Amino acid sequence: MHPNASRLIIGWQEWIALPDLGLPALKAKIDTGAKTSALHTHYIEAYGTVKRPRVRFAVHPSPEIGDLEVVATAAVIDRRDVISSNGVRELRYVIRTPLSIGGRQWPIEVTLTNREHMTYRMLIGRQAIRSDMLVDCATSFRQPQLSYGLYESGRRPTRAAARPSSSA
Repeated sequence: MHPNASRLIIGWQEWIALPDLGLPALKAKIDTGAKTSALHTHYIEAYGTVKRPRVRFAVHPSPEIGDLEVVATAAVIDRRDVISSNGVRELRYVIRTPLSIGGRQWPIEVTLTNREHMTYRMLIGRQAIRSDMLVDCATSFRQPQLSYGLYESGRRPTRAAARPSSSA
């Protein structure tokens, strides 16, 4: 890191955005013990071709607002075995998407998994933490607060896809 560069200091939980997925506000847990980042989804559907696999998935961004749902699509960059904190091995889809936090943005790899009882819809693992960042594990929300109000109709990002009907 350049000596004049400012460090991005984050707490053990932060407001983040995944703008390319239509998720302008999510509370995330920063977990330096986890290697990969994970987005907790409740619906995952693979589609596309063998050469160009894609995945469609749905996220409830807020645990408190149960009917708030964002459906997104992304290119699949890999499938990986991930061992969760409770020791369960799971084959997960991996996507690459920009992470936005504290006015900065960079691409990260994210695994998709259905863990509906998780408090945080996003887990930021150490691979997503850049060298110019410092995690202050004694604090929370060091960066500006975002709001679930960003999901109100008319303010929703345009990159979120429509969820297919059950007859499709």
